[in-house]
Amino acid sequence: MFKIFGRESDKVEREFLEIEVTEPVDCLCDFTFNFYWQHKGEKLDPIWKIPGNDLNFGEVVEHLKNKGNIRINGDAGHRLASSVGVDLQYFGGTGRDIPVGDIYVEGDVDTRMGISMTRGSIYVKGKVNEPMGNLVEVKSGQNGYRQFRSITDLITNGPEGDKLLGCQFAGKRFIINDGTVKDTVGARLNADVDIIKQGNVDLSTGILMRKGSTRINGKAGKNTGALLNGGTIIIDGNTDDFTAIDMIKGTIIVNGDAGKFLAANKKKGIILAKNGSPIPPVDEKPLQSADQQLLISQGFNPSGFKKFE
Repeated sequence: MFKIFGRESDKVEREFLEIEVTEPVDCLCDFTFNFYWQHKGEKLDPIWKIPGNDLNFGEVVEHLKNKGNIRINGDAGHRLASSVGVDLQYFGGTGRDIPVGDIYVEGDVDTRMGISMTRGSIYVKGKVNEPMGNLVEVKSGQNGYRQFRSITDLITNGPEGDKLLGCQFAGKRFIINDGTVKDTVGARLNADVDIIKQGNVDLSTGILMRKGSTRINGKAGKNTGALLNGGTIIIDGNTDDFTAIDMIKGTIIVNGDAGKFLAANKKKGIILAKNGSPIPPVDEKPLQSADQQLLISQGFNPSGFKKFE
């Protein structure tokens, strides 16, 4: 017997829970249930049955939390394994990372696999559509599968013997040059390490970071620095809209245009960018000496930069 969101299930926990899919199903193994706190169960509820299965979405998440493995027999849809490894406070958790089981996919996976993922591995037999999430590939420990691990997990807990592919540690720098487009790079990072991603990224770079830095040598998508709670995000190019939304503290540097709706609902922190359209009460301010020194320390000429606070 194990508890599923306050109720008891009579399903016997196995090393693998098997999910049979004839068509891709979105949000499998999604610890947020597609941001349940926003839609209140209209888009996805933990008690909903997975199409074609006796299992519900909540049972799959609980099995992973109990360090059980999941096998998806077929193709997975969008947002597979969102926030896997996070003991989310909304559902009564601690907000910290927790050990979890692994996910095996016998087919393909659609976009945004592993967004904000902090623990565990995903093994995929087929292809993975981009953008993918906060993941890099490692040499697979399972024949016939590609293996992916969370960037945050690798930095926090080490490779644990896994051989990195398309990325490397260089002292306190974690350099990613695998040619993929990713979401949520550096999600929930809480370590004094610098992530350097070569190339463009998509959504929510550095979401919920608390320490360290994430540098993107390219452009970034929407929601860059969302809920940033410490540390530094550097984008050597433009960002899309809603940069620094719900920012709590920390530093964001954008060597370009930070987009519309900049700093919506921002609490504290430093935002330096060449252009941007902020949401009041945030406004454009002149640089101070400390701001100029910060930009110089990161390799930028302060000329043309503005401060938004």
